[in-house]
Amino acid sequence: MILAVDIGNTNIVLGFLDGEELIHECRLTTAADDSADEYAIKFKSIFEIFDIRVEDIEGSVLSSVVPPLNRTIPKALMLITGKKPIVVGPGVKTGLNIKINNPAELGADMVAGAVASISKYPCPQIVFDLGTATTASVIDRNGCFLGGSIVCGVKTGLNALTSSTAQLPQIEIVAPEKAVCANTIDSMRSGTVFGTAAMLDGMIKRFEAELGEKATVIVTGGLGGVIANYCESDMIVDRHLLIDGLRIIYEKNK
Repeated sequence: MILAVDIGNTNIVLGFLDGEELIHECRLTTAADDSADEYAIKFKSIFEIFDIRVEDIEGSVLSSVVPPLNRTIPKALMLITGKKPIVVGPGVKTGLNIKINNPAELGADMVAGAVASISKYPCPQIVFDLGTATTASVIDRNGCFLGGSIVCGVKTGLNALTSSTAQLPQIEIVAPEKAVCANTIDSMRSGTVFGTAAMLDGMIKRFEAELGEKATVIVTGGLGGVIANYCESDMIVDRHLLIDGLRIIYEKNK
């Protein structure tokens, strides 16, 4: 069994994998100021909750977009497992052909997502990850990572809206019955859900125009499934894309 850890700005996702099968998955709130000891205690508790023996973990792999935790989490994993984790970054084999200006700039989460999507779905591809930021990765028919786009995440944008306005409340992110709404809360839901879905549809058209052909569209991230339901484009919702990518990278480097 291996442990895959995806460190995001809002959540840390832990996936326990037996071969290609995801046995357990859980989420922790990202706390950039916590120490390695504090994270080790959290991880140990998760092991106990799922009744997983530390000696059954053959190794671990992680990706991170939170620099303060790039040393903290590996140290915590060492404390728990006694084994040094594979950290996605320079020097780690991914098999991904990155064509952007500076490949070192590409986030480890986008690397893991692209590695998984290329192994699972036909190219060319557009991969959307709806997290703290909404990222888009564009991959050509040869499996080369061409680039993409980054925009404010759904919850991030909504939090900015409610914190910067005096009369707009916090809302649950669900779709209203129609786009034209007659009250404030449903109007916010319309803009948040339908507006984001329309943005994805519009970006897909622009990306495909630049690719010169239709692409397989994959959506992942915490709100990926919610938004995908209201997109006009055909797309595949893959909740575990990044965990799968980390597993593949682990196999390439173990």
